Amino acid sequence: MKAAAIRLGVDIGGTFTDVVLEKEGEQFSTKVLTTYAAPENAIIDGMQQVCAKANITPDQIGQIIHGTTLATNALIERRGAKTALITTEGFRDVIEMRTESRFEQYDLNLTLPEPLLARQMRFTLSERINARGEVMVDLDRAEVEAVVDRIGKAGFESVAVGLIHSYLNPVHEQLIRDVLAERLPDVSVSISSEVSPQMREYERFNTVVANAYIKPLMASYLGRLEERLRGEGVGCRIFLMHSGGGIISIANAADFPVRLVESGPAGGAVFAAHIAARYGLDKVLSFDMGGTTAKICLIKNQTPKTSRVFEVARTYRFKKGSGMPISIPVIDMVEIGAGGGSLAHVDAMRQIRVGPESAGSEPGPACYGRGGERPAVTDADLVLGKLDPGNFAGGSIPLSPEKSRTALTAHVGGTLEMEPVEAAFGVAEVVDENMANAARVHAVENGEDLSEYTMIAFGGAAPLHAGRLCEKLGVERLIVPPGAGVGSAIGFLRAPFSFEANRSVYMKLSDFDADRISKLLRELKDEATGFVRTCDEVSPILAEFKVYMRYSGQGWEIPISLTEEQAMAPDAATFLARFEEDYAKLFGRTVAGMDVEITVWSVNATTPPEEVARSVTTDGAASARLDETRQLFDPASGGFVDANVVARAGVGEGQRVPGPAAMTEDETTIIIPASRDAIRQPDGCIDIITKGA
Repeated sequence: MKAAAIRLGVDIGGTFTDVVLEKEGEQFSTKVLTTYAAPENAIIDGMQQVCAKANITPDQIGQIIHGTTLATNALIERRGAKTALITTEGFRDVIEMRTESRFEQYDLNLTLPEPLLARQMRFTLSERINARGEVMVDLDRAEVEAVVDRIGKAGFESVAVGLIHSYLNPVHEQLIRDVLAERLPDVSVSISSEVSPQMREYERFNTVVANAYIKPLMASYLGRLEERLRGEGVGCRIFLMHSGGGIISIANAADFPVRLVESGPAGGAVFAAHIAARYGLDKVLSFDMGGTTAKICLIKNQTPKTSRVFEVARTYRFKKGSGMPISIPVIDMVEIGAGGGSLAHVDAMRQIRVGPESAGSEPGPACYGRGGERPAVTDADLVLGKLDPGNFAGGSIPLSPEKSRTALTAHVGGTLEMEPVEAAFGVAEVVDENMANAARVHAVENGEDLSEYTMIAFGGAAPLHAGRLCEKLGVERLIVPPGAGVGSAIGFLRAPFSFEANRSVYMKLSDFDADRISKLLRELKDEATGFVRTCDEVSPILAEFKVYMRYSGQGWEIPISLTEEQAMAPDAATFLARFEEDYAKLFGRTVAGMDVEITVWSVNATTPPEEVARSVTTDGAASARLDETRQLFDPASGGFVDANVVARAGVGEGQRVPGPAAMTEDETTIIIPASRDAIRQPDGCIDIITKGA
């Protein structure tokens, strides 16, 4: 067979590294513990395992698509390169002053997160470009050289350059980059006019600083990965999943690593959208729960909701505004510290708290027997009967229920005078309620009613908790696809090559300049297309046009999609009609007599999406063979019940499994609550519905 037909998807998570190999429409997958010191080791291990399962050698792989949490973890854990910021005089403290808003209004002892760079690591230059892109104060090359020499003597490894209004005129940033390249050729450089050419200096400066901070780390990692893969005989190209749900080349990923910050979760959203298209579902709640975090995303019309700003490393109970804002194209989702490895404790108010701290893979939950002594969600699941201690991760990781009970007693039950089972139930209910609350808030913020949605669950821990989550949210239908335990890695194999170019150019509709607009959008289209062509030289490329608009005086914009015809032949009346249509959908009414303004222009170039065939469904009239039971804790009754245990592979097409039940497979276990039944659909999906439906 052709080598290009064999593809490998790799997702590095906080606990597990998921590897999926696709060959002639068949998938082979594995989960291995993430190796923090050298993440590439887990990839090589997983690749060898799936190649052995598929009976091929690594040199037959035709394409590798990779997503990783390494960039996110480096920002959260503050372990990036020694980085300097060069900015305009008077703007040195922008990343520390933030927007001066309070994310917790009534907390008198509120502590703002520390900026990524301390004040002594920020340098200024006497230059100024105004809000129209005109040079008001010229940049003195001699002053730049003096600052660069100071940076060199201080031993900085990376430099971020963020000047005021450089998104309109990058000439000064480009001069600084040239001087840095001449005098400090070994120092990594990031300029904001390339990383995030958008208005709002706090978000833009923070984004370029984050890019510079992780750039040497990611370049080193990607270089080591490429070298190790070549050493294994892999000769194909390697691509990276980016936060917007598309794929970019390894070279582009090394230049703009900040675009990888949400790459793993983005793959999961693409996976859920693919399943939604197969079932013709227009309203889907994507639920991805792994070892460290849980991610929730709204998918409408088989397309994940996107945004151009998101926050990483929220420090205050996951409050919006308490993290680092990153202004890049991203799939919009809510992410909380609720995974299988999330650690439980009792706070000063004698309340059970779960996460955001995670046991990760080193040492892992207490039941792993790798030195962990604190209870994690996995320990609670084990004590409640959701997991088979001898068949976790396909039997590769034996679990110790005794160690779980000991940890739960020491850190939860002992304080609250609870037996281990009661403590485990408390931990499970808290983590499930945390996730349910996150989903409710996300839905309300987007004006959606979750009772109209179907949940699609994936990730190693999601099928264990999704049934209970549906009960809490009033969601009637839950789908667990084949390969759910490695869903994000499968999503990488479904994603198109894409790149979104955007730019801030402020314009009121009363000053509408059609020629300027069409020229700007053509430039953005050419820029985005150029990035995609570095990945795919032959496929047709589609262009998606979007502008961000608001009423004059408002603080934030809403995204407005345009057809290519509307973008290439812009008309003020069309722009206004599109804005008012979407504004009324969001807020119920428009505002008469007020001018409208455009702040950001965006073009996303993408290869055509994969053709998706609609799945045939069955109502599950036949019953599956049920020969085994085990004790499973039932939240509704507050005690253990006899639950059916069946291997997923042993359930035939169209067969029904009544809850309570546990459906097992190598990468996860699906828990079917007593209130639900599960039907095995012809495409292999497990369709979980309310009894009697």
